[in-house]
Amino acid sequence: MSAGSTAEASILFGTTGQISVSRGLAEFHARRPVLVTATSEILLALPVEGLDAQRLAAFVDLCAPAVPQLVITARRALALGLPATTPMTLRLSARDGADTILSLVANAKTAGNFDAMPAGLAASAAIQLVKLSHGLPAVLTAEVAAATDPQIVTVEAEAVARFGNEVIDSLAIASEALVPLNSGTRTRFVVFRDAMGGSSVAIIVGKPDVADPVPVRLHSACLTGDVFGSRRCDCGDQLKLALARLEEMGGGIILYLAQEGRGLGLANKMRTYQLQDDGLDTVDANTTLGFDDDERDYGIAARMLQILDCTRIALLTNNPAKLDGLAKAGIAIASRMPLVAPINPDNRRYLTAKAARAGHHLDHLIASLAEASEPTQDVAPLAT
Repeated sequence: MSAGSTAEASILFGTTGQISVSRGLAEFHARRPVLVTATSEILLALPVEGLDAQRLAAFVDLCAPAVPQLVITARRALALGLPATTPMTLRLSARDGADTILSLVANAKTAGNFDAMPAGLAASAAIQLVKLSHGLPAVLTAEVAAATDPQIVTVEAEAVARFGNEVIDSLAIASEALVPLNSGTRTRFVVFRDAMGGSSVAIIVGKPDVADPVPVRLHSACLTGDVFGSRRCDCGDQLKLALARLEEMGGGIILYLAQEGRGLGLANKMRTYQLQDDGLDTVDANTTLGFDDDERDYGIAARMLQILDCTRIALLTNNPAKLDGLAKAGIAIASRMPLVAPINPDNRRYLTAKAARAGHHLDHLIASLAEASEPTQDVAPLAT
């Protein structure tokens, strides 16, 4: 292939690393193993998502004579009582079945003595790849000399590390159209696509003037709250409040981001809900499952705003992490406007954890809790 042909091919396919990570993600989505490589390290990695006895036996056969090990995140290691700052590899025995492995990955209460060691670069990259696929944040790995099957996709650890920024750089407008809303407001929906196939949308309300700070709401997709009116969170209420506020102000932008469950994905969000039903709060549910409290990256949101020539904004949010994330990505924050959503018995605990543990600015909730905790004053009888 000539130099010119190589350049043209890179335009069509991207770099070798981008191709391998994209294909690795497709394999993990399909719950197939991939080969992850780093300097002097070659690992066959299988996502734990969907593991059962049959799949485990097939993977053991594929890895033979090596014995598969379990790689978990630092957060999950801490939940198991292991001191960790990086992903950890847990040594498994031939007696450990699929149920045992899934318990080590996702159960709230799992006790035991674990033979653990810090994961290497390839294993850590496999964890990052499975997070990108929105699966359970754990993989089975085995050291191998080379691919045992020519169909197995090979992914370099360094390419996985670069992929997040490459996804942001790949963002482009896919389509747009005018969409009238029930409120009578006419909006323009601008759909963005990225190299992972994700679709985020900018809903442009009215005709905001980008010469002035534009009112902007970053809203992570919430199927349960936005569509079905779930009372477990305040997402749907915040979306409605933001839309009404932008209409009142004469225009602005809502970025509707494909970041369900604070970046965990819908399936993992339901898993954290189950952990919350078992007694954990929203922060501990995420970290017990092996995630950070908030897995979102606001680089995509910043890039969407830049493409729309909107780099000075007034942000509608209660979340300081959104302010920090956009500012680090080059967006100037002129001001913050709070969104005061209703408190109900089903979301009070969730909102309390966001305020007390994640630093969200929910002054109305704090005031409500203070009023509820004030002792009743006994009135002394009048003297006769």
